[in-house]
Amino acid sequence: MKSAVIVFPGSNCDRDAKTVLAATGLAPVMVWHGDASLPKVDLVMLPGGFSYGDYLRSGAMAAHSPIMREVKVHAEKGGLVLGVCNGFQVLTEAGLLPGILLRNQRLKFICREVSLKVVSVATPFTKKYTKGATINVPVAHHDGNYFADDATLKSLQDKDQIAFTYVENPNGSQLNIAGICNKARNVLGMMPHPERHSEALLGGVDGATLFTSLLAA
Repeated sequence: MKSAVIVFPGSNCDRDAKTVLAATGLAPVMVWHGDASLPKVDLVMLPGGFSYGDYLRSGAMAAHSPIMREVKVHAEKGGLVLGVCNGFQVLTEAGLLPGILLRNQRLKFICREVSLKVVSVATPFTKKYTKGATINVPVAHHDGNYFADDATLKSLQDKDQIAFTYVENPNGSQLNIAGICNKARNVLGMMPHPERHSEALLGGVDGATLFTSLLAA
C-alpha cells in the first residue's frame, strides 16, 4: 500500500505523518501543494499545521492549492483521504466533508491529551478499533469547534458518519464531534492527532490503530 503526504506552506506535522506511515508499511511520499499531479497512491494524508499561516480562515487558502484538484479526483474515484487537524479544516473548506471548523468556544489554543469515543468502526480508518471504546489522543488546535446545520448533523448521525466524539468536549463542537467521514466512507477528517500517539515512547499507542486499520483495508 502506498501513501502521499501533502505539504502546504505552514504544515508542521508532515514529517510526523511520514514517519508513522512509513513505520506502518504505508510507503509515504511527500507531495508539494503546488504540484499539479499525484503519484499513484492508495492513501492521501493532509497533515496538521497552519497552512498559509491560517490567514483568511483555517484551511481556506490550502483548499484552493493546485494539488487539491487531484486530491478531489482521488477521493471521487474511491481513494482514501485522511485529514488531521488542519487537514480536517482543509477537507471541509474543499467540500470533501460537510460542516466547518470554528474558533474554539473559549477562544484559546488547546494542546493536551483528550479521550475519544469510537463511534463508528464501519470505515477503513476505524475498522480495527472496538465500537464504543475509549481511546486517548492529543489535540493541538485553535479552530476545532465543529459546526454544521441541524439537517447535516442529523444526516451524519443517521448515516453513521461520525467516527469519533470527545468524551469531554474541549472546544464546543456540536454533538461532541471529533472526527467524521463522508458518505462513501473513504474520506475521514479528525481534529485529534493519531500520529502523535502511535508509539509508546510518545506517550500512547491508541492512534496507531488507525494506521493499522488502513493497512488492513
